[in-house]
Amino acid sequence: MSITPSIPPNAPSNGGYAYEPAPTPRWIPLVIIVLFLGVGALVYLGYNSRVLLQGALDKSNMHADVLSKELEQTNSRVALLRAQLEVTSQKLGLTQAELARARTLAQQIQQEQQDSDAKLIAQIGQVQKENEAKIGQVSTDLTGAKSDIAATRKDLDETKKNLTTAVGDLNGQGVLIARNHEELENLRRLNERNIYDFKLTKSKSPQHVGPIQILLRSTDPKHYKFTMTVIADDKSIEKKDRNVDEPMQLYVRGVRAPYEMVVFEVTKDGANGYLSTPKDAAAPAPSGGAASGATDPAKTPVSTAAPASAPAAANAPAGPPRSQQ
Repeated sequence: MSITPSIPPNAPSNGGYAYEPAPTPRWIPLVIIVLFLGVGALVYLGYNSRVLLQGALDKSNMHADVLSKELEQTNSRVALLRAQLEVTSQKLGLTQAELARARTLAQQIQQEQQDSDAKLIAQIGQVQKENEAKIGQVSTDLTGAKSDIAATRKDLDETKKNLTTAVGDLNGQGVLIARNHEELENLRRLNERNIYDFKLTKSKSPQHVGPIQILLRSTDPKHYKFTMTVIADDKSIEKKDRNVDEPMQLYVRGVRAPYEMVVFEVTKDGANGYLSTPKDAAAPAPSGGAASGATDPAKTPVSTAAPASAPAAANAPAGPPRSQQ
């Protein structure tokens, strides 16, 4: 498989024509900025969760101090009651059996108090362990989120490296195109535009492809060329003698950015490729003649359009053919 750039018809034949690389798409810096903002938001949320959990832990410690003070006061009252009991026993002349019974009761009360204190201390320790575990979980989640963002950024960069940049026939700006079904899936994973793949057959009636209709008029597999008519906004625009892998652009009412069409395979009776529309493009019912053999649109949903307009396209000069996929 080979790819040759488009050469204007009036280019010098002595090989002195200078090739200029396509400019970097302006949306790549925006994607990087959005990723950095996402990392900042995750760091802020993790820090905020840590502060809230630390406050809960401090509150639990204060509550434990209050309970300890109350425990000391209770022990003091128990000791006071024992002293009063002994004095009262002496005054009333209680027998040794009654005095032993009173002492046993006091020891029982003291043991119960100690058991209650031990249970309370165990509960306080459990609360502290739970709070520490929550703080550790927040830190782990934050680290995992950072790793996921880094992996997503790396996957996005690798996907873009696998795609080809070509110059649109209307706005002259570099666009990412797919030259086969595998690259089409990579383009769809970027989720930057709506993708509708199609398999056209030569027919007298147009076929529905997303929000437009396409009529395939002729194909030339030997020279990798084709001619089609695009129907949109009640207008028919002919794309004549176009090359395989040549991005074709189309402006429609109510959409700021152009639609883009690429055919990456031509056969004797058909052509395979895809239609790419902006995320703000609406999906009106295609106008024109009745459709036959319509293909299913791509899985990507189409969202509401933004108000804008652009002129219809004129055909751009076709570049040299390349090897068939």
